[in-house]
Formats: sequence, structure tokens, C-alpha cells
Amino acid sequence: VQLQASGGGLVQAGGSLRLSCAASGRTFSGNAVGWFRQAPGKEREFVASIRWDAYTTYYADSVKGRFTISRDNAKNTVYLQMDRLKPEDTAVYYCAAAPTVATMLAKYDYWGQGTLVTVSS
Repeated sequence: VQLQASGGGLVQAGGSLRLSCAASGRTFSGNAVGWFRQAPGKEREFVASIRWDAYTTYYADSVKGRFTISRDNAKNTVYLQMDRLKPEDTAVYYCAAAPTVATMLAKYDYWGQGTLVTVSS
């Protein structure tokens, strides 16, 4: 499955963005999907993940209460709504698919290219 992340951009602190992760090649409605991010000079880190049926979601503590992950399996798309953005949220954001919902990078088999989010202060 090929994943395509989009929706990044430049936003002021306190603003919002919605990222999308679209699958092609085959449906990923049976897969868990996660969002990860990598800031300059830092390791890639977990942001949020969602089970195939959206029954379970996980969030990193740093984004809990500000970010919301959701999915529309009919559209083969997963979303990351990011509200109350902070400068420290600046990073390249990646989506990835896994057999089961997880927070560890190593559990994810398929990765999309990243989309850059820049939050200005």
C-alpha cells in the first residue's frame, strides 16, 4: 500500500491544521494507522495512532487534548486534526500503516512521505 500525507504548511502559534493520509494501491481499512513526526536534529517520534475500526486511539502526551486522529475507511483516508499548535510542533509529519494499533515505529510496515508543518511564534 502507498501512503500519501498532505495538509502541512505554515501556521501561527495557536492555529490549526488538518493533515490527511490517503492510501492507494489497496485499501488500508484493515490496518491501524499512525502519525509520527521528526523535528530537525531529533529522532522520529510517535504522535497518534488509530485502530482499523477507530475503536482505539493513542496519543503522545505532548499532543493529548490538542490533536485528534480520525479515519474514513470509505475514503481510504486518515486525518490528524491539530489545534492550538505550538512552535515545538514544528516537524515533518509522516503517516504509516501497521497490522495492529501501536505506538512503536518498528511496528509500522508502510510509510508515506512526510508533510512539513511549521508553527511560528
